[in-house]
Amino acid sequence: MHKNLKKVILKHPKDAFISQEHLRNEWEKFNYINEPDYIKAQNEYERFHAIIKEHVAEIEFLPASETVGLDSLYAHDPVKFTKNGAIILKSGKKLRQPEAIAYKQFLLEKNIPIIGELTGDAVADGGDLVWLNDRTLLVGRGYRTNDEAIRQIQEMTKDMVDECIVVQLPHDQGEEECLHLMSFISIVDENLAVVYSRLMPVFLRQLLIKRGFELIEVPDEEYHRLGCNVLALAPRVCVMVSGNPSTKAQLIEAGATVYEYDGNEISYLGTGGPTCLTCPVVRG
Repeated sequence: MHKNLKKVILKHPKDAFISQEHLRNEWEKFNYINEPDYIKAQNEYERFHAIIKEHVAEIEFLPASETVGLDSLYAHDPVKFTKNGAIILKSGKKLRQPEAIAYKQFLLEKNIPIIGELTGDAVADGGDLVWLNDRTLLVGRGYRTNDEAIRQIQEMTKDMVDECIVVQLPHDQGEEECLHLMSFISIVDENLAVVYSRLMPVFLRQLLIKRGFELIEVPDEEYHRLGCNVLALAPRVCVMVSGNPSTKAQLIEAGATVYEYDGNEISYLGTGGPTCLTCPVVRG
């Protein structure tokens, strides 16, 4: 999650949001905080994209599709990449489930390897899967990821993973809100993590400390502004939504370089920060 990001998949808001009229008709259905501004969203995205372009050699963009909705902006969740290829997931949010079909077609067209896909009753979001290191996978068990998905993911990754740790997620704000494992932990170096400890199970916090992690503690008000959602472009080179001064200061104190973008329209209103906007394909 922290190594040099070499290849990434994104989706531009013009291809996810389509138009202001489309946003007006759809934002409540997708449980956004408010109606995003279509023009402001594109302007915000240009700043975000500029940061990514500066650090990532290869960027692929998902195309517009009539089969998917506003949340397709958040390219991270329909798949999760391993070192051998992609796992096609099926979101626990039913409105997002068509994204996996469109994503699979895109990967096939781009000749990007696929190692498997969820079947049957299994549901999972990419935001519930966190690589603690090359051989350790954390999986959040919550409203978006169920036991059958965890079983299938463990089977698909058994040759790559020495330890798969299931993290029980709290109810928090309820079934309709998006709480992922990555909502309260971002790995930004092999021994540095940004966390919101109030939602973190005690065993997980203790495990991180035991394994030598320094924890950047996000305050309450910044958690709600997506301060815990920090994307590592390289070890201790990070991008985050602006307006989270305490988290930013702690990262800089820990030796990190921090880039910011205004993310009200593309991140805050849809509850999806920079890790949600990006699907890392190759790191290393």
